[in-house]
Amino acid sequence: MAAPLNALRAFEAAARLGSFKAAADALFVTQSAISHQIRHVEDWLGKPLFAREGNRTRLLDEGAELARSLSIALAEIEAACRRARAAPAAQTLVIAAIPSIAMCWLIPRLSRFRAAHPEIEFRVVYAMHGRDIDFDVVHMAFVFATEAPRIPGVSGTYFLGGESVPVCAPSLAQRLGSGPWTAAQIMALGLLHDDETAGWQIWLNEMGEDVADAIHGATFEDFNLLRAAALSGQGVALCPLAMMEADLRSGSLVQLSGHIIGYGWDYYLLSTLTAGPVLAGHAQVFRDWALAERGRSCP
Repeated sequence: MAAPLNALRAFEAAARLGSFKAAADALFVTQSAISHQIRHVEDWLGKPLFAREGNRTRLLDEGAELARSLSIALAEIEAACRRARAAPAAQTLVIAAIPSIAMCWLIPRLSRFRAAHPEIEFRVVYAMHGRDIDFDVVHMAFVFATEAPRIPGVSGTYFLGGESVPVCAPSLAQRLGSGPWTAAQIMALGLLHDDETAGWQIWLNEMGEDVADAIHGATFEDFNLLRAAALSGQGVALCPLAMMEADLRSGSLVQLSGHIIGYGWDYYLLSTLTAGPVLAGHAQVFRDWALAERGRSCP
């Protein structure tokens, strides 16, 4: 008997979204229809995929394994259909990067990639933190997250650590005299924030400063604005060391403390698994190059 494809699609949606109701909403059918389709899959397989516990369901291990494979397969089918419908397009590798990676790590190194692989056409676009990336048009993406995002048809690899330190312009650091400096002295220079104050809260608490929940200072919407404010001497910013290498090496910024915090956020490199063979090859070349570049200094 052939596999019940519609029923498998319903099962994958329920497993991925975590409930029969969410799957029903996503597929524009009733919850009872989803339940019926999943029963059909279980009857066809001859084994349960969910444990029924009263009105609640729990995905079993065998069901989770099947769901992972189905997610990848369905994503590949959708991508193949899109490619079949679309007119032939240039084989351009699209790389999305959040502002910090784009400005401080990727763009300064791209000349080396172009020199090594002149045959690969690429386009760099922004990936905005906290917003979904459209992997229908993006092939590679650099993101900042607590773990590699789990997206059907996309693989994730740890890229760089997000450990952060306080930095400021040399002109501002001169006000402190010779170091080492205390957390209170650093605070007195004025703190700069990247959308929130949680990082500074953690850093100051670990340094033994009893600070209020609300830490004052200017707030900037993204990392590039925060870095520009620090470079212009407007205050002290808490920035990832991996992004500050060139600024610290050139002396444009000064590291004010050796105390590093890592609060669970790191950089990850994501790669689509559903690109055509040419773009898949280009994506693999770029991924290998980017991973190798982690051990090299910025030009």
